[in-house]
Amino acid sequence: MDVLLSPEVLAMLFAAATIAGFVDAIAGGGGLITIPVLLLAQVPPLHALATNKLQGSFGSLTASVMALRRGLVKWSDMRALFVASLIGAGLGAWAVQFVQAQTLDVVIPFVLVSIALYFLLAPGAGAIDSAPRMQPGAYRGVVVPGIGFYDGMFGPGTGSFFSLAGVALRGYNLVTATAQAKVLNFASNIASLAVFIAGGKVLWVAGAAMICGQVLGSWAGSHAMVRGGTRLIRPMIVTVCFVMLGRYLWQKGLLPF
Repeated sequence: MDVLLSPEVLAMLFAAATIAGFVDAIAGGGGLITIPVLLLAQVPPLHALATNKLQGSFGSLTASVMALRRGLVKWSDMRALFVASLIGAGLGAWAVQFVQAQTLDVVIPFVLVSIALYFLLAPGAGAIDSAPRMQPGAYRGVVVPGIGFYDGMFGPGTGSFFSLAGVALRGYNLVTATAQAKVLNFASNIASLAVFIAGGKVLWVAGAAMICGQVLGSWAGSHAMVRGGTRLIRPMIVTVCFVMLGRYLWQKGLLPF
């Protein structure tokens, strides 16, 4: 299936993806921008989610390549974690067919607030490397596939979750944790995308326009992340988490406006 979109709408999708790619490369949460714009373009919800995964995969790929080329992360260190995220997301994409989405209604707001408050109230967290609080095996076998599972099932805030886990559990500085998050998010994105492609839900014309924007925005955002470091990443993560929380509560009719 494909939806006939005018050049004006495709240009709007390109612009939205460019902005989303920039935000995603630094803090995650770009889907807050792209999914509403896809829905505004009259794309059916499931196809919007699938097309968002397509363009988001190229954005996370661009950010991952930048991180690897700049030496922020090493592929030899990421290989096993990449596979763990891939497996977790594949299982999540499979499980979402059988799990009630309402089960996440309590978990998601709590997690978003926790991430925002952690970076807001612990200003020194992630400034420098610190002693890890979790062994590599447990992190690789439980935390990474768990976050990947969440991304495959639902998705919003996955990059922020990976960044928080890297800082809080493995003691990475925030730049390294964010760089690792891009690689792990790419793994979880492509696992989910494979499920959507198999189901024929991706809109390829819209996706192509958004891929161009994502790559451009992600490239710019990756450079900004390296230059700005913790001073840029921390407030971006806090802002994105609170915006995601507000949008989530608004969608559920829990806000008085």
